[in-house]
Amino acid sequence: MSQPITLKVTDLNSLGGVHCPSPNTPSWSSHPKVFIDIAKHGHGSCHYCGAVYQLAAGETAHAGH
Repeated sequence: MSQPITLKVTDLNSLGGVHCPSPNTPSWSSHPKVFIDIAKHGHGSCHYCGAVYQLAAGETAHAGH
């Protein structure tokens, strides 16, 4: 299992989440784009590739931050 991808609140979009895969993902390892809500629990994972995203220690987010 890979290390979680640590995010700052400023990395989240206006809905409080991220999309997986990210824009810098190589096309050979791409999958359909999915939204992952990080603001709700401070973490989330992609059901396609298993990537885990989490807020950095001390960061808190709310949807529409």
